[in-house]
Amino acid sequence: MAKGFATRAIHGGSLPLPAERPLATPIWQTSTFAFDDAEHYAHTLRQPRQGFVYTRYENPTTAALEATVADLEGAAEGLAAASGMGAIATVLLSLAGAGDHLVAQRDLYGGSYSLLAHTAPRFGIEVSFVDAGDPAAVRAALRPTTRAIYAETVANPTMTVADLPALAEAAAAAGLPLVVDNTVASPYLCRPLEHGAAVVVHSATKYLGGHSDVVGGIALFAEPEHHAGAWRAMLELGASADPFAAWLVLRGTKTLALRMRGHGANARRLAELLAAHPKVARVYWPGLPDHPTSRLAAKLLDGDPGMLSFDLEGGRAAGRRFIEATRVATLAPSLGTVETLVSHPASTTHRQLDADALAAAGIGEGMVRVSVGLEDGVDLAEDFTQALEVA
Repeated sequence: MAKGFATRAIHGGSLPLPAERPLATPIWQTSTFAFDDAEHYAHTLRQPRQGFVYTRYENPTTAALEATVADLEGAAEGLAAASGMGAIATVLLSLAGAGDHLVAQRDLYGGSYSLLAHTAPRFGIEVSFVDAGDPAAVRAALRPTTRAIYAETVANPTMTVADLPALAEAAAAAGLPLVVDNTVASPYLCRPLEHGAAVVVHSATKYLGGHSDVVGGIALFAEPEHHAGAWRAMLELGASADPFAAWLVLRGTKTLALRMRGHGANARRLAELLAAHPKVARVYWPGLPDHPTSRLAAKLLDGDPGMLSFDLEGGRAAGRRFIEATRVATLAPSLGTVETLVSHPASTTHRQLDADALAAAGIGEGMVRVSVGLEDGVDLAEDFTQALEVA
């Protein structure tokens, strides 16, 4: 029987999947999947790795991203999210609830700090902020209700490298998971699971994506049990990744090694230039021998990080003059992209912190944060030199 126009318009385009394997991962831009078997349908609602039912639950493109980054991090499972903060919130809210306690590194990315300092208490979760470089302080902050320890491989913006083995030892002794934000290092420079972490999170917007064209996040798990709890939390929070965004991040991972080497080489050139300049009071980059965590960086990082910060002698006013004077570097938020980006943390990325919290996190009024891009190194050096003359 001939079908009507509307029926043919809706159902007429279905084609079989090709037998040949596509070289690039396809974008499965669909919200839902169809079934011939009700039991299979019910099963996939409960098992995220045994079929596809609805893209908020799982999608072939996001699954490909999860598998790729899990392999890069040496993880058992991965979980793609709509943003880095979506991944962080999903993981922490899957581990702690009302009446529980978390221990967190003091000098965190501003969004993470805000989540822990302002949002977590609304859920009844208490948070203690400590110096993550002092394992004794971490142990002293633990309580019977503590559910996790949270840290960053390389702190944003102080570039302090966490003593991951010591933190993992403290966590293991207390029977707790260590959750590590590995965004600034990327899995190319460091794989925290190798040092005892239980969960790793990334803002995939940054180095994994790398091109200023996508917002995404991902969490990686050493054990399937932590993944299962986070997956359920993600469904309820609605933090699932969009398949097109996942595809963009997956494309970015293909050039991650090349990009990280270029970011690191340019960062070293700028760090050495800044360290020798009379208007610069201090450079925060763990590749320099006078950085307080340079030895840890040499031990834990497989190369030079692509971010740095520096304090200008002229304070806040000098910092503002510098970021407005650059011509190759761009005044913009975010990090980890092919473009060099500059910002003033005290008034932008860490605006959530009051004066005391800024001081406690080691962020000065005149600090400038630089996400070093992949432009020609000589052009960046010339740009920073002329901007320093204005600062």
